[in-house]
Amino acid sequence: MYSILIFEDDEASRFYMEFFLKSEGFDVRCALDGQSGFDLLYKKRPDLILCDIMMPDMDGHAVLDKMRKERAFADIPFIFVTSLVDRADVRQGMNEGADDYLPKPFTTDELLASVTSRICRHELISAQQSRTAFQKERAILLTKTSRREREILLLVGNGGTSKEIAKQLFVSLKTVERHRENIMKKLNAANAATLARWAIIAELIVRDLN
Repeated sequence: MYSILIFEDDEASRFYMEFFLKSEGFDVRCALDGQSGFDLLYKKRPDLILCDIMMPDMDGHAVLDKMRKERAFADIPFIFVTSLVDRADVRQGMNEGADDYLPKPFTTDELLASVTSRICRHELISAQQSRTAFQKERAILLTKTSRREREILLLVGNGGTSKEIAKQLFVSLKTVERHRENIMKKLNAANAATLARWAIIAELIVRDLN
């Protein structure tokens, strides 16, 4: 199960993200500020961090700076989640080493797409170090899913929302959602966290073929 640590002082936003991501199979922990977030970080390393920028005492930029200076946590995917949408703010965050920037308000589909894509990219780096990674799962994916379904899985892993995938493939939103439902049934993927793992495997298959 992929784990996510949320730094968020706004109760409504924190509850919204925690509730949805838990319902999709992720292990989620939450902190109200930077210091309590680091207390949780030291107890258990997460697979991804979602962090608000405007927080008391230690803001999001300070959290990211401290993380990147500690070798044990420097490579954890980091996503800023904030209502600050000025280009200068976005550029500052990216220059500091943030992996993504999710502006508020956002839909659950957009949140899930951002989380999934960052986890997938990070996991791919690790998986590519072993040619035998996910061998059993690769065989299952190739035999149980169609080429179109694997194409959709790739787009999911690259952070595409259902609407974006529908537009890219020139199909309806209902068609994409139906494909996703079929994929989850075929692969016994009960939630988005499990689907993210299959998206990684789909990407590995494509890279092997190339």
